[in-house]
Amino acid sequence: MKKRVAELFAGVGGFRVGLDALDSGWDFVYANQWEPGKKRQYAFDCYAKHFGNDEELSNEDINQVDKTTIPDMELLVGGFPCQDYSVAHSGAQGIQGKKGVLWWDIRDTIEAKMPAFVLLENVDRLLSSPGKANRGRDFGMILFTLHQLGYGAQWRVINAAEYGFPQRRRRVFIFAYRKDTSYFKTLDNSVNLKDALINHSVYNEALPIERNLHLEKETRLDGYVDIVDFSNTFSFHFENTGIMHDWDIFTGKYTPKYDGKHVTLNDIVLDHVDDDSLYIDNTPGRREKFEYLKGAKKEKRTTSDGFEYFYAEGGMAFPDPLDRPGRTMLTSEHSVNRSTHVIADKETGKLRILAPIECERLQTFPDNWTEGMPKSMRYFVMGNALVCGLIGKIGQGIDKIIANEDDIEPLKPQVVNKIKH
Repeated sequence: MKKRVAELFAGVGGFRVGLDALDSGWDFVYANQWEPGKKRQYAFDCYAKHFGNDEELSNEDINQVDKTTIPDMELLVGGFPCQDYSVAHSGAQGIQGKKGVLWWDIRDTIEAKMPAFVLLENVDRLLSSPGKANRGRDFGMILFTLHQLGYGAQWRVINAAEYGFPQRRRRVFIFAYRKDTSYFKTLDNSVNLKDALINHSVYNEALPIERNLHLEKETRLDGYVDIVDFSNTFSFHFENTGIMHDWDIFTGKYTPKYDGKHVTLNDIVLDHVDDDSLYIDNTPGRREKFEYLKGAKKEKRTTSDGFEYFYAEGGMAFPDPLDRPGRTMLTSEHSVNRSTHVIADKETGKLRILAPIECERLQTFPDNWTEGMPKSMRYFVMGNALVCGLIGKIGQGIDKIIANEDDIEPLKPQVVNKIKH
C-alpha cells in the first residue's frame, strides 16, 4: 500500500517532522497553509524553506481550494482550529452549510479524495464544547459526519508530558479509517468496542494505557431526522478516549502506562542566553506585572453595565520550576501574561522568558526551525504547533496498520456510495 500524505492547516510542518522522523516511507504529496489576515505568510514560508516550494504546496485559503484538485493520498492529516460546528442556524443545506467553519473544509476534502486514513489534532475542549446546553455536540458532529462519509474513528486526549515529552500539552487526536480497510474489519471482529479500544487501538502501539477504563458509557448516533436535528439536540459526555464503530460509540477514561524518562524544562533550556530583551528585570515594572498576573487574587470587578462580581484565581509557580515539564505553550508566549513561562537562567539565576529555540524544543522541533522570521512570529507559530514527537508515536501505530493492508486504490463514486450506506 502506498503511503502518500496530504497535510491541511500545515503550520510550520509538525505532522511532517513527526512522520519523517520515522523514516518509514511516508511521502508528502500536498500541504496547505494559510494564515488569515496576515500580510506575510511566515508559517508557509518556513514550511517551504524546509520542504521545498513547488506546485504541491498551497498558500491559499483552504475554503477557496477545489478539493478535487488535491492529489490522491492514503493519509490526510491536519490540526484545525476549534470553532462552533453548529449548522442549525447557518442557512445550511445539509452538511454543506456554514462554509466558514474549517471542519467542513476537512469534511469536503475527505469526501473529494476518500483517503483510507485520517489523523486530526485539536484542543481537548472540543470534546465538551459548546457548553452545558449541548455538551459534546461539536465533537459528536465530527463523528456523525465521519460516519456519513463511511468511516470509523477513535480518539484520545493525550498529555504529551505523560509520555515523556517536555510539555504538559493536552490535545485530542482523532484517527479515522474507511470501512473497507482491513483495520475496520479487524475492529468489526472484536468482542465488543471496549475490546477493540483496549487491544487494537492505533495509539496503543507506542502510547500504552492501563487496561482498566473508568467512567465507561455508550451512545448511538442514529435516530436523528437529519444533520440539523442532530446539531440541535445531540448532547453527550465524551471521556478522554473512545471509539465510533458504525452508529455505536463507546467512551471511557484511560490512565497512561509509561515507565520511561520524563523530560523536564531543565533538559531542554539553554545554560545561558545573551538576549537582554528576554530578561524581565531589564524592563521597569515587568517583574511586578508578572508577579501580579501569576499570583493568587480575589478582586471585585464591575461589568460595563454596572454589575459587580468577584474574580478569583489561584497562584502559579513563579518562576517556573525547571524540574518539571513545561506548561502548555500559547501563541502569546513572549508577552507579559499569566501563561508565559518565566525561568531562572541556569548560569546567572536572573529571571527570563524562554528563548525561541527553547520553545522549539518544547514542541520537539529541530533547533532553529523557525530561524529567519521575526522573534514574535517564532513564538506565535510555536504556540500554534504540536508536539512533533507525539505524531511519531501515533505514526508507529499507523505504520503497523498499513503493513497489514492490501493495496487500496482511490475510490470510484459508486464504491464511495456503497461504503457510506
